[in-house]
Amino acid sequence: MAACLRFTRRVWKSFIENKGHDAQCFPNLVVHRAIPGTIEASLTVEPYNLNRVGSLFCSYGARIVHGGLILSLTDTLGSLAVASKGQYMTGVSTDIGTSFVRPAGRAGDVLHAKATLTGMGKSLAYTRVEFTNPSGELVAYGHHTKYIGKSSAHPKNVILSADGESVIEGEDLD
Repeated sequence: MAACLRFTRRVWKSFIENKGHDAQCFPNLVVHRAIPGTIEASLTVEPYNLNRVGSLFCSYGARIVHGGLILSLTDTLGSLAVASKGQYMTGVSTDIGTSFVRPAGRAGDVLHAKATLTGMGKSLAYTRVEFTNPSGELVAYGHHTKYIGKSSAHPKNVILSADGESVIEGEDLD
């Protein structure tokens, strides 16, 4: 397994071990792929990820993925895209938004996501997250801006090779 994927999964594990929002909302999120600046993940939708009233796009009463889940995933996956560049502490949100294209699924469906770091400077990082259903159709997309100014000197940060295959500087613990 490439160093970038190991590192990104280690950061995700730290989110879960914190027992905060991520652990409560989507503990079954799986990071499948990570290269510097991009991650791919999936989530099996659980009943607790659904809204209570259905959608204008579905028959009345059909409970679908709650929009708040998509927005929360935009936050977390944007953070993991930052982590894929070797940042253990991924900063704090300054701006976040999501647009919904179509219903994202029902309990048991698998939601796929790709998060991309679109820009990163000394103080800010910008990400975009696209969500697709199992058929590959776009269901939502989001953007996330993070303040990373104080996280760049964290002792658990690493410097990855351009292809993400190895750690050039820092600890490769896994």
